[in-house]
Amino acid sequence: MKYSGLSDDPKSIKAARGNPTDFKVIQQFTSESSARAWERRMLNQGYDRDTSGKGWKYGFTYSLRSQNAFH
Repeated sequence: MKYSGLSDDPKSIKAARGNPTDFKVIQQFTSESSARAWERRMLNQGYDRDTSGKGWKYGFTYSLRSQNAFH
């Protein structure tokens, strides 16, 4: 499964997910509205939402096998 999310601390999200090899910080945001717009675009592209992050400064993506999925 493919995930995307927002966080002020993407490094902790990456570590919590077991350091997926394809974990990427895709974009840095200067406003919450632009971050939320990016989040909606990612959902429209088929990503599931990772809601574990706090904040909105960085948008990230990664994939996990379904038995290891987190929400």
